[in-house]
Amino acid sequence: MLPETVIPRAAWAEQHPLLEFLRQTVAVAEAELRKLFHDPQELITRSVQPALWLIVFGRVFSRLRDMPTGGIPYLDFIAPGILAQSVLFVSVSYGIALIWERDLGILHKFLSSPASRSALVLGKTLSAALRTLPHAAVVYGLAVLLGVRVRANPGMVLQVIAFTSLGAMLFCALSLIVACLLRTRQRFMGINQLLLMPLFFASNALYPLKMMNGWLQRISGFNPLTYLVDALRAAMVRGGQSTYGLSFDLTILSLIVLLLVAIATKIYPRLIY
Repeated sequence: MLPETVIPRAAWAEQHPLLEFLRQTVAVAEAELRKLFHDPQELITRSVQPALWLIVFGRVFSRLRDMPTGGIPYLDFIAPGILAQSVLFVSVSYGIALIWERDLGILHKFLSSPASRSALVLGKTLSAALRTLPHAAVVYGLAVLLGVRVRANPGMVLQVIAFTSLGAMLFCALSLIVACLLRTRQRFMGINQLLLMPLFFASNALYPLKMMNGWLQRISGFNPLTYLVDALRAAMVRGGQSTYGLSFDLTILSLIVLLLVAIATKIYPRLIY
């Protein structure tokens, strides 16, 4: 017979399944965020790469006069791409962390808990969204210091936060899928680089789509990072324009997130076999 303290919780969960699902999701996200609080140096170390890209790469290539950036300085053009890069690199680390959890036995405890598989996956993607926000603030601060004309009004800042969070959830879910399919740290780390570089360089993060060859433009059309950068460029930088439109970017990114979360939920238990 269940203890008296358990019966009300079980009965409440049956009566409010949606609220119970949200509670489980938030609990998983909170557990993931605590790792960041225990290791705040990660924020500093992961901020070095976008700083180098903005200061070195952005400054050097800003001297090119024939870069078709739509009438904005190249440093302004590249800043949203570097923000998207930071989101990508932070989010894909969740796959290797998942394999570590399996090896340490933590994943088995999660899977044996009452939390649903979808809550486990969604909780991790939600924590990825929250975890990238400090990195977004760092990129914003660096951009301002370097003279990038960022939009400071609350509406545009909220749009940047929304798209940054959506992109983090997308790449986190993709990383979880890869981890579930490969299931070893060595294989994941090998395929990780194979995914990161094409995603980044086959996008509009560093150069306009019109500069690409026809075949590369077609590939970039299937690259979710392209739509994330496109949305961030219009929302973050004054004078920045969206090639596809913010509504279209939002729709594409949202659909991909839903698809990847569904796939990750389906194959999530495979990691322990």
